[in-house]
Amino acid sequence: MGIDIKEHITMPVLLIVVLLVLSLMFVFPVLNMIILGAILAYGIRPVARKIQSKLKYSSISILLAIIVVLIPLIVLVYYIVFEMYNFVTWILANDVSINNALDQVSMYLPANASSINSYIEGSLNDVGNYILNYSVKFLSKFANITLDLFILVCSVFYFIRDGDKCLEFIRSFVPKDSKQFFDDTIESVKNVLKSIFYGHFLTSVIIGIFGCIGYSILGYKFGIFLGVLTGILQLIPVFGPWPIYWALFFIDLATGNYARAIVVLLFGFFLSTVDMYIRPALSSHYADIHPLILLIGFLAGPLVYGIVGFIVGPLILGITYTVLDCYRREYLLDGE
Repeated sequence: MGIDIKEHITMPVLLIVVLLVLSLMFVFPVLNMIILGAILAYGIRPVARKIQSKLKYSSISILLAIIVVLIPLIVLVYYIVFEMYNFVTWILANDVSINNALDQVSMYLPANASSINSYIEGSLNDVGNYILNYSVKFLSKFANITLDLFILVCSVFYFIRDGDKCLEFIRSFVPKDSKQFFDDTIESVKNVLKSIFYGHFLTSVIIGIFGCIGYSILGYKFGIFLGVLTGILQLIPVFGPWPIYWALFFIDLATGNYARAIVVLLFGFFLSTVDMYIRPALSSHYADIHPLILLIGFLAGPLVYGIVGFIVGPLILGITYTVLDCYRREYLLDGE
């Protein structure tokens, strides 16, 4: 039997579609902050509930939970900026010794790679220019960033407080024969969030802590800062911790510290090996998502949403995969 589309396209439906399109036009510029707010709200809500068990007022509990979670993040950002300033200052103060180290590194390379000095110096200049230009753009967009942060905090607050009501409101529009599919999809989305958090962010925290301890024990001047960078790079597929420990290896090799060069290289291999065991062990308990999906999300996300894309990118692709998988199991496989 054919379906008469005219019976479904009524005046209320057309009005709803038009309003949804107009609303999306307004929301789209800050959609990444709203999505990120929902993600953070899911992670902060257990903290808010524990605080609320001690207090009567839910709003105060939510605000305290947000503060408890955001303070470490703010301290981390401040620490990174502060150490970056010290690191750049140290590089400028030791420019001569760094050039000598580069000269010594080129001695270990083939003859056709003798131009490595100019290449590395040019790369360092490019990186410095990029950081400077990005900082200028960051300051020029301070008003927009402030607005995004305000929307983010508001989104986190209201998703923690009214997230269940929001889901129930959406569920009320779902036909009865699809409610089970909707519930299964929501459960799969929760598993994706847990998989990304435990399998990737928690792994990067563990690797970062190992890096801070290891680099400090080995006596590097910015040991803790290098460990933090190692944890951040761990979030990015393909990269991982290897850029840090290989750079330290060549620096030690150039400065004649051969023993530490070998040790830091072995330590780096240890970090990479630990990642191979920790990440699958943590993430496989919640959602089985192919690594290529998360890889594309991590790499393409920042191109679309900026820095927030490191979180939003893999999450959206992971959720899309789980929704398709739920639909396949609910409607296609059951019908065979």
